Amino acid sequence: MANFTLNINGKTQEVDVDPSTPMLWVLRDHLKLVGTKYGCGIAQCGACTVHLGDVAVRSCMITVSSVGNQEVTTIEGLSENGDHPVQKAWLEVDVPQCGYCQAGQIMTASALLKKNPNPTDAEIDMAMNGNICRCGTYLRIKKAVKIAAGSES
Repeated sequence: MANFTLNINGKTQEVDVDPSTPMLWVLRDHLKLVGTKYGCGIAQCGACTVHLGDVAVRSCMITVSSVGNQEVTTIEGLSENGDHPVQKAWLEVDVPQCGYCQAGQIMTASALLKKNPNPTDAEIDMAMNGNICRCGTYLRIKKAVKIAAGSES
């Protein structure tokens, strides 16, 4: 075990865990931030997506020891009141069906829009490609990303 001081959603958090512990389990089991979901455990589905700095990453594959001083943002930290433009667009389009993948989808979309505020359809498809939705809400997800970008109303 080792003690790690982490910046999670703008707050300093300390955890005493094995250095090889994936961030997903630090977030869910140690810090009780359960909005980030476990999907496949091999970075293929995107359910566990969080931001490391401004980059969307799969928290199931990032070890706590590799985070260092970088800020980690989870779905709980994306906005205080759930009013991030992507979250608002998600509600406007009624994207969620079962909802399991939605936190990862929203985190990927918000990272895309931070990097590229006006993405093309192809850029949206490319960015969202690694996030799997078992319900097949891809068209609504794409529409919500475009609304959040201000390119569709």
